[in-house]
Amino acid sequence: MNAGSPRLRQRVVAPGDPPRPAEGLGDDEVSVWLAEPAAWRAREDHQRLLALLSGEEHDRLERFRFEEDRGAFLLAHGLLRIALSRHAAVSPEAWTFRVGAYGQPSIATPVTGLRFSLSHTRGLVACAVTERRALGIDVEAAARPAPMEVAERCFTPGERHDIGAAAPSDRARRFFEYWTLKEAYAKARGLGLWLPFDRFEFRREAGEAWRVIALDPQPADDGDWWFRAWSTPMHQAALALGTRAIERT
Repeated sequence: MNAGSPRLRQRVVAPGDPPRPAEGLGDDEVSVWLAEPAAWRAREDHQRLLALLSGEEHDRLERFRFEEDRGAFLLAHGLLRIALSRHAAVSPEAWTFRVGAYGQPSIATPVTGLRFSLSHTRGLVACAVTERRALGIDVEAAARPAPMEVAERCFTPGERHDIGAAAPSDRARRFFEYWTLKEAYAKARGLGLWLPFDRFEFRREAGEAWRVIALDPQPADDGDWWFRAWSTPMHQAALALGTRAIERT
């Protein structure tokens, strides 16, 4: 794959979308699926999503205290199953999942080359799917004040300098840009928050290109990566994609 130009498909999923046949993903493709919880509030939409979930997912759903959190979990995990079944001839309810040592989910059955990443925030759920590549996605509600104290703990001096050098009106958005890139990269590494965020730095290159610089050799990273960050009026998103194929598991 040409690391600089993967093909990114992006689609917003609505409750009334008609079912479509499965379509494969090329080696250079990433499919990003977005859904807005506000569009899925009808009782019949919740029932449709509930029918897709496993017993274990139903148990996890019942543990949420707040309705907003329950709705986000339900839509995220239903969307994941719908998205995977658009790229493999498997019914949405047939997928099973496992969780790795660092809490990262992956497909348990059926055996497939598909890889996914899932994220949700206030007002938006996102799922990314690709074929045999390490993958991470993160979305954040960005129309809010940024927790700059988090930057002091989790960002590098170079990243903090870049935020501080931005116009005051742009600093919150710049914060969320770095945060989503870091989250997406940590997910793609399979380490999540176990990867210290202040030990690697994102640097902006020409155009929309980004690169990551390791400031600490542990945990080692021998991969090559492509990153994409983008924004909407209400949200910030970032995607991390490994450029080397990995074997089916």
